[in-house]
Amino acid sequence: MSDDSKKEKLIIFDTTLRDGEQSPGASMTKEEKVRIAKTLEKMHVDIIEAGFPIASQGDFEGVQAVAQSIKDSTICGLARALDKDIDRVGEALKGANSGRIHTFIATSPIHMQMKLRMEPEQVIEQAVRAVKRARQFTDDVEFSPEDAGRSESEFLCRILEAVIDAGATTLNIPDTVGYNVPEQFGALIKTLRENIPNSDKAIFSVHCHNDLGLAVANSLSAVMNGARQVECTINGLGERAGNASLEEIVMAVRTRQDIFPCSIEHIDTTQIVPASRLVSSITGFAVQPNKAIVGANAFAHESGIHQDGVLKNRETYEIMRAEDVGWSANRMVLGKHSGRNAFRTRLQELGVEFKSEDELNDAFSRFKDLADKKHEIFDEDLQALVTETSIAAENERCRLVALKVCTETGETPHANITLNIDGEEKLAEAEGGGPVDATFKAIEKIVNSGTELQLYSVNNITSGTDAQGEVTVRLERGGRIVNGQGADTDIVIASAKSYINALNKIMFSAESEHPQAGDV
Repeated sequence: MSDDSKKEKLIIFDTTLRDGEQSPGASMTKEEKVRIAKTLEKMHVDIIEAGFPIASQGDFEGVQAVAQSIKDSTICGLARALDKDIDRVGEALKGANSGRIHTFIATSPIHMQMKLRMEPEQVIEQAVRAVKRARQFTDDVEFSPEDAGRSESEFLCRILEAVIDAGATTLNIPDTVGYNVPEQFGALIKTLRENIPNSDKAIFSVHCHNDLGLAVANSLSAVMNGARQVECTINGLGERAGNASLEEIVMAVRTRQDIFPCSIEHIDTTQIVPASRLVSSITGFAVQPNKAIVGANAFAHESGIHQDGVLKNRETYEIMRAEDVGWSANRMVLGKHSGRNAFRTRLQELGVEFKSEDELNDAFSRFKDLADKKHEIFDEDLQALVTETSIAAENERCRLVALKVCTETGETPHANITLNIDGEEKLAEAEGGGPVDATFKAIEKIVNSGTELQLYSVNNITSGTDAQGEVTVRLERGGRIVNGQGADTDIVIASAKSYINALNKIMFSAESEHPQAGDV
């Protein structure tokens, strides 16, 4: 095994807050972005891409809030190769301790001809102009040739040489549509590094999508061929089939130091599972049980042969320790006798800070209510509770006051519900195919939202019959998609909370859009 101290550092660029947020229904509030960013900072992630500031006022404020809250990681904002985009990122990053502007333009023949309707020379000219403008705000400028995976290598060499001369310090090569295979993508990185005269003046990065399930494999192939930055997301979150998973990239390089020519020792891997759970809780995107590293079954053994081997020597069937990624970290279990200080302290350890005593008091009151229903309160319960508190603090113009559901064998389920909308209480009742269906129909009798239910998902937060159920509801109206979350030990109440949370987003908040013509 080689000496890790002599290896180059592999830079981890997390784009959960930008590309991950572009998953339909995965939009995050400013406060939620800051919570996730603080967890990434705790993990020692090098670059955090916080959003796409030109997209909306909400996205601008989200990037701005992250830039002002994070000190140890570089905060990045995305911009098309347009003056207005770049200026907006520069403004959002004013408060950053360390800021980066990431600008992009498409370079594949199909994108240039069909989408941009520009000639190759025009694309090069616009890319150079964008990088020079970005340099007016920061010396840390990243450039991406969108759809590089389907671009001509000769043209890539020309445009990348030009943007390096213009001041780009990082060159990101994206497989935007997940079209490449590992041998091909690794060869592309090698070709670019060897044929661009000034390639030694920039760090090569990769951003791979998972349309063919090859995002991690393509990224690692690129690393073997000289890439020293990987762009990835927690849980592989992202548009379509998602991005390369941060947890898989990090643990592959860490576990196989015998073959990788770079080191990732600066990453605190014990923060991986907490980050995974937080992102899952906030976005409502559940982690599949057999997901590598962070899935519930990732370190589980049912086969007798496997169990016997692990008992004799863990390494017979485990190439990593569960503790190294945060599975068995020591946790303080809270209960109904726990005090305010213990509650506040544990949440601080989880990266949660309260803006005011009123917010702390609200969260503590919810904690006590939960503790009356549930004997032990785990970290996962606290994360869900904080999410619920932030939901209440945001835009709760519609909230649940009371719910009564009747369901018995041979009878049609029936729900009576009381909602408070802008201070006025409204009541309704309805029947349905089940208690949840009846509840949703009763809510709709009051709000008449005109939405379509696209997803209803239930997950248990912890184990046991007294566990909280976490419900995700996805609603669509007029092309806009939102997720709602709700948690409770009563699954019907959790369902009502999640539906109301989604309604608050889709009916009572400003619409957020992502107007970019493409995605890196």
